[in-house]
Amino acid sequence: MQPQHSQDNSLIMFINGAGVAIAYGLLALSLYLSTDVPLATKGYWGIGVLLLTLSLINFVKYRFDSRLSEDRIQRLEEAKNEKILEEFVTADKAA
Repeated sequence: MQPQHSQDNSLIMFINGAGVAIAYGLLALSLYLSTDVPLATKGYWGIGVLLLTLSLINFVKYRFDSRLSEDRIQRLEEAKNEKILEEFVTADKAA
């Protein structure tokens, strides 16, 4: 059984994925049905949208990795401080 937080994330990711798929589908349909726009322009727009999507995915990934790194550093600092306090308390009791 998954925790509630994981289920919520899965649901949100599914809804976002469905939204992206629908948006791509509607974009492809509109490019296909627009007869006034030359094929080269349609391809240019399609490539632009795909590259923008890749850029946004990379941006989110690097932001997530940065936050994860900051959290890891903070946990290490907390563990170090806890160890220093523990050594201080045990040295105090021994004296």
